[in-house]
Amino acid sequence: MADYINIYGQDILAVASDPANPTVGQIWYNTTSNTLKGLGVSSVGSWATANPLNTARQYLAGTGTQTAGLAFGGRNPPSPPSGSTEEYDGISWTNSNNLNTARLGLRGAGIQTSALAFGGSSPPFTTATEEYDGTSWTSVNSMNTARGFMSGVGIQTAALAFGGNLGGPPLFSATEEYDGTSWVNSNPMNTARSALAGAGTQTAAVGFGGDDSVVTAATEEYDGNSWTNVNSMNTARGALAGAGLQTAAIGFGGETPSATGATEEYDGNSWTSSPASLATARVWLAGAGTQTTGLAFGGNLGTGVIVGTTEEWNGAGSPQTKTITVS
Repeated sequence: MADYINIYGQDILAVASDPANPTVGQIWYNTTSNTLKGLGVSSVGSWATANPLNTARQYLAGTGTQTAGLAFGGRNPPSPPSGSTEEYDGISWTNSNNLNTARLGLRGAGIQTSALAFGGSSPPFTTATEEYDGTSWTSVNSMNTARGFMSGVGIQTAALAFGGNLGGPPLFSATEEYDGTSWVNSNPMNTARSALAGAGTQTAAVGFGGDDSVVTAATEEYDGNSWTNVNSMNTARGALAGAGLQTAAIGFGGETPSATGATEEYDGNSWTSSPASLATARVWLAGAGTQTTGLAFGGNLGTGVIVGTTEEWNGAGSPQTKTITVS
C-alpha cells in the first residue's frame, strides 16, 4: 500500500491541538486525543453548542456574523428589561456597554461594529432607536410606530422593521425603512403579525413565521417597495429566529406552540426542512449570521427556564472538521 507522503507529497502533521485555520483537504494527527482528523465539506447542516451568553435572557435582539455576533436587550424575569450588550468572537461572549434604553422585544440590524437597535418595551413600548459603533450606543431619531416583537433586517444605514405588536392585539403589518438618519413609512405586510423572523436587506427582505392570532408559516418577500406572499414554511411557528439573505435564509427554533429546534432553509422559492435541529429547543431566542454560518443564542425552553445557550450552525457545503476512522 502506498504511503500518504507518496500520494500527496507531504507527511501527516502531528499536533497537540487542532490547527486554528486548516484548509479543506488538510489532514493532521491530534496527539492529545490520539485521533486522525481532516477538514472536509459537510453534506448536511449541523448545530454545535458553543460558549453561552454571560447573561441568560429571552426577548433579546441579535445581529452580526457567526464570528462577530452581537446580543443586546432582553429580560430574565423577575429582573426588569435589560440593556446588556455582549459581543461574540467565534469562541466566547464579552460584555460591552449597555443600551441607553433597557428593553425587551426589540430588534436589530447591522454588524458587530455598526449595529442598530429599535423598538421594544422598557416598558412602555417605545420608538427608541440607537446606533452602536462597536463600543457604545448613541440615541438617534425614533421610529414612527412604537411596537415590539417585530422583525428587523439590513444594515445600520439601511434597515427595515416590520410587523410587531404592543404585547397583545392589535397586530401590526407596518413597515418602516431607516436611512441612517430617520425612519420612513413604507407599504405594509400582507399579513399583520408579531413574533416573526426575517432575513435579507432593506431592498430584498423575507419575513416568515410569527403569530397572527395563531402560529403561522406564512412567508412574504419585500422588494424595497411592497410585500408579496410566497411559499410558506413547513413548520408553522412563532417566537423563532432567522438569518441570511432573501435568496438564502434560515429559520430556527420557536413555538408550535411547544418549543421546537426545527431548522429550515429558504432558497428564494421554497423552504426545506433540515434533518438537523437545535440541540436546545427554545422560543424567543435571537439569531445572526448567514444560511451557511449561523448563530443562535438565548431564549426560553418553553417551560419558563431562561437560557444563555449558544449554538453555531454550519450549513451544507461549509468546512467541517471530521475524525477519520479506518475499518
